[in-house]
Amino acid sequence: MTKNTLINKLKQQLKRLEQDVLQHDSQLPKTQQKMLLDVERFNSALFIQSGAKLFPCIEQIAKNINQLEKQLSFKQTSQALIYQCQRIQDQFTAVKRALQATSLDVKTAQHTKTIKRKLAIKRHQLAHQDSGFNWIASTVMQNSHKLYEELNKHLNWQKKMQYKIDILQSNLTQCHKNEKITLQNDILLLHRRLGKCCQAITYIEERIQLFERPNKNRNY
Repeated sequence: MTKNTLINKLKQQLKRLEQDVLQHDSQLPKTQQKMLLDVERFNSALFIQSGAKLFPCIEQIAKNINQLEKQLSFKQTSQALIYQCQRIQDQFTAVKRALQATSLDVKTAQHTKTIKRKLAIKRHQLAHQDSGFNWIASTVMQNSHKLYEELNKHLNWQKKMQYKIDILQSNLTQCHKNEKITLQNDILLLHRRLGKCCQAITYIEERIQLFERPNKNRNY
């Protein structure tokens, strides 16, 4: 086979594959594009590409064919030419497989995402169990709306306890000395509860930041 025949054959093969890829890319649902956005679907030795669309692979094959054409013109060693031809054929094969495997890759990506999500929830639940704030339901930690509800609830408790403390402090200056010990104990107890409430508020605010940070990153 002459060098012109080889190059022409590869270019024709590429043109046919390009039509299939263009049709594939144009028919990709947005859900699949999003699911495979950061997924590397090929061995890095074949393509530098990620995501659902395959046209970047066509561009890289075309570049390699042009490089092979130059190598033939420069009469490089047969070993180098064989390597380049084999690499191009491997690229053709990989793209053809990818055309058939998009749906499977989406399912795999979805499964991986689900597993990571479950593991993240499990880690959050275990961390929550060790946090010392077990009166807050673990399901609250997985829902932004519920986290804000819980935050508002604790802020209201904080205000009420501070108000009670202020009232008791005021009564302390006016009460009989026999009642002072009882009032002081009540004030001490409320201060402890208030301190725990403030710690819980900080804890919930930190969970809100952790919960919302990935969502903010996706918007960039």
